[in-house]
Amino acid sequence: MLRADAALLFNTACWGATFVLVKAALSDVSPIVFLALRFGLAAVALVAIFRGVGRVRWSWREAGAGALTGAFLYFGFALQTAGLRLTSAPKSAFLTGLTCIMVPLLGALVYKTRPQASEVVGVLVATAGLGLMTLEGVTGWIGRGDALTLLATIAFAAHIIALGHFSGQMSFEILSVTQIAAGAVLALAMFWWAETPRLAWRPAVVWAILVTGVVCTAVAFTIQAWAQQYTTSTRTALIYMLEPVFAWITSFVVAGEGLSGRASLGAALILGGVLLVELKPLKSRPHP
Repeated sequence: MLRADAALLFNTACWGATFVLVKAALSDVSPIVFLALRFGLAAVALVAIFRGVGRVRWSWREAGAGALTGAFLYFGFALQTAGLRLTSAPKSAFLTGLTCIMVPLLGALVYKTRPQASEVVGVLVATAGLGLMTLEGVTGWIGRGDALTLLATIAFAAHIIALGHFSGQMSFEILSVTQIAAGAVLALAMFWWAETPRLAWRPAVVWAILVTGVVCTAVAFTIQAWAQQYTTSTRTALIYMLEPVFAWITSFVVAGEGLSGRASLGAALILGGVLLVELKPLKSRPHP
């Protein structure tokens, strides 16, 4: 459905364009405090938007579905936000793009289907690109920020698969409200012991909370909950592959922060691997 694809593309542009904004804000606010404010604001906004949802009949199964998708979403953002403090915005965005590969592989594990040849080759190509982007120095250590971002891709992939599973079974309004509320509860429950809380109300922090809370969380994940009724998890991941492109463009224009030649080659290999996984040009042939 073209409208669903266009809506998901809007999400991609919003998320990609805010990497620089969030990275600037993290100089004055600790990651989980930032997420608590972001998800809390988003939850309040959604309750205001969907005032009638509370009067709609819903079951504990629907609440559990929202809680599960919200948990995947929160931990994805928690790991990504923590990693973003320790790596560059374009590198974080490109590593997050590996979610597109994780979705079909995790889906194959969940639904017990064997990966195709294109998926295997795509993973190998993307892994080579990942090494070029993230391995630092002669010893080849992966930076802590890069490792946290990679873990975030697994959580984001699980969120896309879970949302695709539940979106056709329940109201997207209820699913949207419950998953964001679950994320807010987790952040509020964790910020006081999982980190040393830190918050300075500077303009960059205020703008980051407002933009990411309302546009990139409340609006964007409501759009995703609606759109995944009409498209597949794999197609959603393919559209989200463009997020690093928007992040790289924004980082270069706003902060002059780009990628080295080596890292750019790695990024190209990652995108090539993603395309192999999603487009599957290598057809499996039966044995004669």
